[in-house]
Amino acid sequence: MDGLSGPCPDPCYDPEAILTLIYTSGTTGRPKGVMLTHSNVFANVNNFNYWMRYKEGGAYLHAAPIFHIADFPAMFAAPAFGACQAAMPRFNASNFCEAVAKERISYTVLVPTMINLLLQFVENNPCDLSSLEVLAYGGSPMAPELIRRTRRFLPNAKLVQVYGLSETGFLTGLQDNEHTEDHLTSCGRPCPGIEVQVTDESGNPLETGKRGELVARGSNVMRGYWNNERETAAAFRNGFFRTGDIGYQDRDGFFYLLDRQKDMIVTGGENVYCGEVEAVILNQPAVREVAVFGIPDSQWGETVAACVVLKPGMQLTVDALIRHCRQSLANYKVPRHVEFSETDLPKLHRSHEAEYIVNEPWVGYPFRNPEDSESLSLQTEQPAAFNSPSPTTR
Repeated sequence: MDGLSGPCPDPCYDPEAILTLIYTSGTTGRPKGVMLTHSNVFANVNNFNYWMRYKEGGAYLHAAPIFHIADFPAMFAAPAFGACQAAMPRFNASNFCEAVAKERISYTVLVPTMINLLLQFVENNPCDLSSLEVLAYGGSPMAPELIRRTRRFLPNAKLVQVYGLSETGFLTGLQDNEHTEDHLTSCGRPCPGIEVQVTDESGNPLETGKRGELVARGSNVMRGYWNNERETAAAFRNGFFRTGDIGYQDRDGFFYLLDRQKDMIVTGGENVYCGEVEAVILNQPAVREVAVFGIPDSQWGETVAACVVLKPGMQLTVDALIRHCRQSLANYKVPRHVEFSETDLPKLHRSHEAEYIVNEPWVGYPFRNPEDSESLSLQTEQPAAFNSPSPTTR
């Protein structure tokens, strides 16, 4: 305050004033500025505490990007509930473990990719993570096998899955005691004050178990997109925000995400959800990472493709991976094209972006009809434009 003269400006108490602009990922177009008001963020702080309850004297670690909606509310929630904060400039497993041990971290939010890297590190590098009481995760679904591994390596930490978007903040959460075998693929249930529905293409609510688009309303939902009335109008219908996520609700009220509406593969008139296929492939013990996506096909419209990264020292053939998939998937969901990558998949702060980046090199490549023969359906030859053994680099 040095150098200021005269009276201080009056404080502004306007819950509907814009607090921040959080920009969407922009994988399908230009990024849009999400207008979040003070009221929106305050609602998110309360919702955050519903699923990830704070205690006075705790410590929160910002390991995920603070500009990500999964981590952003914690910047306000921590001081509101008497917890201190620490931040990492960039995530890596070694620095994360060091920060948790040094600062006695109680809470943090990670994305599944980070958790996977963390577990691979602690498996060979014993660390003191005993202070970690709650590990929340979000940004993309976490494979059941990864959840089980997390339980083994972090037996004292409670797990909380949170699902939401930049435009809405948190919408649902799966509490630690709800991580049962029958709910491991669920993103949980809404907290009080948030309404989530599954709707058909016309916006009509669907029955329990029916698949459709998730829509939501509540005090946590954004005001709109900055200087973009057209996109704002398109984002709302019947008073609900359209998430663009496809899923369903079971009879106990738990929601399940299947895919982004824009990422769904339509092959021969059948819908294939990338997340479902990825979860099956990640259950193969040799697989470290996978991205599933659709590639153009003259007969079927699209066919299913997978880019797979194996764990160090592990080996896996295409035939073995296909046999694994057929144990759990209908035939039309089984990948017709498999590529093994020697490098990690590209990652940004939203899960579907990795699929988008990996998919780019395949566009326009004339793959043969996957139904011509079994051997052709399992082809793995690379497009001629590739100069690298990895489909993730160009």
